[in-house]
Amino acid sequence: MTMLYPVGIQSFKEIREGGYLYVDKTALMYNLVSTGKYYFLSRPRRFGKSLLTSTLEAYFKGEKELFRGLAIESFEKDWTEYPVLHIDFSGVAYKAESDLQKMLNQVLTEWEDKYGITAQSDLPGLRFRQIIDAAYEVTGRKVVVLIDEYGKPVEDNLTNEELGETYRTVLQGFYSTLKVKDEKIKFAFLTGVSKIGKVSVFSGMNNLRDISMVLQYAELCGISETELQEYFDESIAIMANEHKISKETCYRKLKEQYDGYRFHPDSEGVYNPFSLLNALQDREYGNYWFETGTPSMLVNVLRKTTFDITTLDNQEVIASTLNGADSIVDNPVPLLFQTGYLTIKSYDPDSRLYTLGYPNGEVKEGFLNSLITYYLRSSNPEESKAKVPKMRTALIKGRPEDFMNYLTAFFANISYQIQGNAEKNFQYAMYIILDLIGMDVQVERATSSGRIDLTVQTKDYIYIIELKINSSAEKALQQIEEKGYASPFATNPRKLYKIGINFSTATRCIEDWKIVG
Repeated sequence: MTMLYPVGIQSFKEIREGGYLYVDKTALMYNLVSTGKYYFLSRPRRFGKSLLTSTLEAYFKGEKELFRGLAIESFEKDWTEYPVLHIDFSGVAYKAESDLQKMLNQVLTEWEDKYGITAQSDLPGLRFRQIIDAAYEVTGRKVVVLIDEYGKPVEDNLTNEELGETYRTVLQGFYSTLKVKDEKIKFAFLTGVSKIGKVSVFSGMNNLRDISMVLQYAELCGISETELQEYFDESIAIMANEHKISKETCYRKLKEQYDGYRFHPDSEGVYNPFSLLNALQDREYGNYWFETGTPSMLVNVLRKTTFDITTLDNQEVIASTLNGADSIVDNPVPLLFQTGYLTIKSYDPDSRLYTLGYPNGEVKEGFLNSLITYYLRSSNPEESKAKVPKMRTALIKGRPEDFMNYLTAFFANISYQIQGNAEKNFQYAMYIILDLIGMDVQVERATSSGRIDLTVQTKDYIYIIELKINSSAEKALQQIEEKGYASPFATNPRKLYKIGINFSTATRCIEDWKIVG
């Protein structure tokens, strides 16, 4: 029997009635609904938040038949039907002041028609309160409120502060209903990609429990290693057979590409469900998450900040940073963590520092590709892309001249002029290229007499690279010698090459380079 993968399906009812595979999260869900009332959950996009919300909706509507054979069936006995108000802020691009008002008006009108009332106000918050009163009176039961992507209007305008603040004010009034009508609310669950703005949007709601980094609910969304083996072992065997590799190798490759998201320092890593399901359906190790939307907003944020992108894969932060809602221009790390581009790699209880890094290969490759399109916009992307594996091979095989020829040709296709701090941006571009091709690259390696711009190490070779802007390759090599940058590697048996590179801001090309080895 062919397995049906629910790729892109966010309706619990459709999955259950359509015979699609469903990874059972209902035991965790039951614990959630039976031990609390107001919850907030932040997870990256395409991580199953909408499916979880849809599952909660079916549960609170008492649709018992949809849960047959699932864990919750042994816990729940009553299956009481409650009025459910479910609103999803995704699917709309909030670019004009009226966009949010139109979206809210459409949803509120549908609810008003359902419960037979006429709006007594134009304000969304006051209409929401009236609707909760009506739902409570008509059904005789408390109301369940489910909100998907609570902050998307604000997140769409992180670089448009004026419009973002306007949306924030509207949402603040709308969400205040949850506190005002507390006695008529049975349960409320809100999801979002980012916590940025949560503090101000939910001003005064001190009863909203944030479970985004609670160990107990770390696997509420996503697929754990245990679930992967329980639900997908047969699929992985088929995929391994098609690729003519062992099942163990297939598991490892899937883990490297899609696993690694950790939402608590003591939790196991979980897989991105969207990417994993696509990979098993297509039987390919693609970059599915990035194909659904590039992180242009994040790249735009990084353009406005002085944040050192070369430290992305080794960030040390305190706990409050992970939950931060401060200015993303001053510190984009909270946003990068909350949106899934960085995750928890380790935690030191003595220093109380978290170390962050890319979750997996898909995120790292996709994000570096997005960054490189900003720093280096190629006039011939396919030709430039073809040079990437050749650069890698040249470095691994100890052919620095070939590497530099490919690199020079790569920059010759660049139509974007590096601006601002040209030396720093050129260094960033070089770092991204080397990291993207899978090199062990270190930026600003400290020595007793200075800092090496770039150090690349392979199994058999070491490359010390010094960069100059509007100068000469000779001066770059001279600095390597005068500063003794090669001294730390004096006893290393690997072959060492010193490379001096001069970049011209006038021609936007590598003007000259020299190698000593």
